[in-house]
Amino acid sequence: MFRPRMIARLTHLYCHEISAMSTHKTECPAFLASDVPPPAPEKARFHILPVPYEKTVSYGHGTGLGPEAILRASQQLEVFNGHNCPATEVGIFTHPPVSCTGEAPVVLRRISDRVRDILTLGKIPVILGGEHTVSYAPVAALVEARGADFGVVHFDAHADLRQEYEGTPWSHACVMRRIHELELPVAQFAVRSLSWDEHQYRLDHNIFHLDAAELAEEGLPVLPLPDDFPEDIYLTFDIDALDPSLIPGTGTPEPGGLFWHDAMRLLRQILAGRRLIGFDVVELAPVPNAHVSEFSAARLVYEIMGMALE
Repeated sequence: MFRPRMIARLTHLYCHEISAMSTHKTECPAFLASDVPPPAPEKARFHILPVPYEKTVSYGHGTGLGPEAILRASQQLEVFNGHNCPATEVGIFTHPPVSCTGEAPVVLRRISDRVRDILTLGKIPVILGGEHTVSYAPVAALVEARGADFGVVHFDAHADLRQEYEGTPWSHACVMRRIHELELPVAQFAVRSLSWDEHQYRLDHNIFHLDAAELAEEGLPVLPLPDDFPEDIYLTFDIDALDPSLIPGTGTPEPGGLFWHDAMRLLRQILAGRRLIGFDVVELAPVPNAHVSEFSAARLVYEIMGMALE
């Protein structure tokens, strides 16, 4: 059941955003607004929340520009991707960006509050980062809303399981450690760079993983997840899980990543028979005068939506 006060609040935000778009050409467009008018919030199954947070990047910079770049690139997508129900058929609503001023715990609480509003409407939150730190907030909001009855599937070149990094426990290199501490099962895919302590942490806590080298040498498994992994999953996808030849626009590229069709097949096998309750795509750092990274990230977002409907 929808809450009238919540719908009114989201409709106000939506109308304010569309009004701004009509008067300021530089305003960021809604996802795929070039082809499909954005629906009212209660009519959309997917709710996109841009989070341009960038505080702890440790190599390349630019992740704060990622959400807007994805939204702009989405204007070039085809509504029909050739193989599943277009997500536009069930509605895609784009929220105004989250304010990312303040210390990490403050910003993460702000993101969680916005995600909780989306969950109250019974919708699927789609977070566009921003650095990977932001992924903690929607997962924490889901735990607050429903308890730790779901699993987290993690695509990344890095394990992100450090206790702290460069003096903070809220680094992008620590996000999966913080998520695992919420007592959620975690499954990692395509990792190819991690510290010895992270390696030991995975062993000590029996964190399931299929690293990039294993996927390359043994091929893609038909059943990627353990039999006892929860039916409901949250997906966090750091775009550096893909090979940098596909997406060079990321802060910490690692050679030997997934190629496009392998990644799509793996995602589809993971989601088959399971329910996607939310996801994020993070760590895009757009390269000036080159569109391949942001367009690929926008396509990834749209493909995941479509898979959730299969």
